Amino acid sequence: QVQLVESGGGLVQAGGSLRLSCAATGRTVTTYRMGWFRQAPGKEREFVAATSRSGGFTYYADSVKGRFTISRDNGKNTVYLQMNSLKPEDTAVYYCAAGNSSPYSSPNSYDYWGQGTQVTVSS
Repeated sequence: QVQLVESGGGLVQAGGSLRLSCAATGRTVTTYRMGWFRQAPGKEREFVAATSRSGGFTYYADSVKGRFTISRDNGKNTVYLQMNSLKPEDTAVYYCAAGNSSPYSSPNSYDYWGQGTQVTVSS
């Protein structure tokens, strides 16, 4: 098993940046594909980004492509989500997840989840 703890959320103005971190304990993150999802009030949880176990492949939702970057530091057992050019519609609770099923964009493909961190983007 792996335990995930997100951090780095907060309040930022539109156009600003934040970096989210997901620290893993238990098994190493190299055991899993790692993903970021988000959920806004009244909406379903949606895929944001994912990285393969090696970090050699990354995947993004169209809505964040070119603005967000997912990365992993396997030595620190941590995954990051760098978010630039933030928009009010990026406001949501962001979750880190670990799993190996397919497809990478489905929440059902992930077995372990963090508690989430709130990101609020003001206009």
